[in-house]
Amino acid sequence: MKFRKQLFGFMDMLRFKKMVPTRRRMLAEGPNTPLPQEYRTNVLAQKLHPGYMQVELMAARSLTPTIRELTFRRLDSQEFPFFRAGQYASLQMRIGDSLVSRPYSIVSTPRQALEGKLVLAVEKAGFVSSYLHETAKVGDRFVMTEPSGEFHYETLRDRSHIVCIAGGSGITPFLSMAGSLVDGDEDYTMTLFYGARTAAQLAYKQELDDLAAQSDKLKVVYVLSDEEQPRCGTGFVSAQLMGKYVDLTQVTFFLCGPQAMYNFIEKELAPLALPKKAVHHDAACCGNLSVGTPKTFQLTVHMRDQVYVVPAREDETLLTAMERAGLNAPNKCRAGGCGFCHSKWISGQHRVAEGRDGRRAADIKFGFIHPCVTYPMEDMEIDVPVAY
Repeated sequence: MKFRKQLFGFMDMLRFKKMVPTRRRMLAEGPNTPLPQEYRTNVLAQKLHPGYMQVELMAARSLTPTIRELTFRRLDSQEFPFFRAGQYASLQMRIGDSLVSRPYSIVSTPRQALEGKLVLAVEKAGFVSSYLHETAKVGDRFVMTEPSGEFHYETLRDRSHIVCIAGGSGITPFLSMAGSLVDGDEDYTMTLFYGARTAAQLAYKQELDDLAAQSDKLKVVYVLSDEEQPRCGTGFVSAQLMGKYVDLTQVTFFLCGPQAMYNFIEKELAPLALPKKAVHHDAACCGNLSVGTPKTFQLTVHMRDQVYVVPAREDETLLTAMERAGLNAPNKCRAGGCGFCHSKWISGQHRVAEGRDGRRAADIKFGFIHPCVTYPMEDMEIDVPVAY
């Protein structure tokens, strides 16, 4: 083939021929100051996503006979990362030979996090919560994950009027959401229905009343099932009750409480035929299976260049087995949704908790599991990343 030479193309060839000496000259003429060790983008990313944080318990108080409030400060920084009101943080500690962690909804607001304070409220209901409720004391140190979770208001998804339904200790994320609304960091109208058995079990009632007095966009309705009190409804949080305050077809629902409350509310809302995105649940940790006489299997765990063999009960998740053995396995939500415990399955039959399989199709195809919702059915072998 013949190519026709162009004047400008010839000039480009001359420039290309001189490119190497020109580059050498420019490098020689450049300053010899060292490159920066830190970049603003990286500094900001580290503030927003520190991963794991070293924290200290700086205050504790009882809210009800079964709920205790814990206030933390960071030891590795002056402030906590900014988060979305409604999210949670996972708290890790060593209890005996076990290295355990549990997620708890954040009570404090995002602004308070930037002031160096993060508050959790713990209900005495299990192994870890009992330790935090009875044994943990001011000055104790813990490892905490950065705030996470999808249980928060999203402008593009949710309606401008939200209905929040809390049962018992499920009030915690809504206190943060109400505080963020009053702070001006969130823009929605919030109607909160707070159900409990008795008035003595209403945690943060005074704080909620104070917040409601500061904003006409926040209304709190208390509902008691076992007693009658002034300015409190009786019975349960039903569709009929909520319909007295809001148009149930023009709001987005946020639910946080026990499974029995979820089941009841779902039945109440069923006749409305609401779209799936109109109702959000705060997922609870995956518990033990109901097994008459659970068997104990052998779980082989690869973590970097170490191999551990630990017992794993048929009715407990693989994550629980690893924590019981003191292994530093990663986890956050413990509900199968976040994927933070994402691990490689090598061998052994297993089952996933019903309704908790949050894996992607590719993870299922290539043999990855979430140990927080996976139960052994025989001896198993898995490859797990180290938390930190």
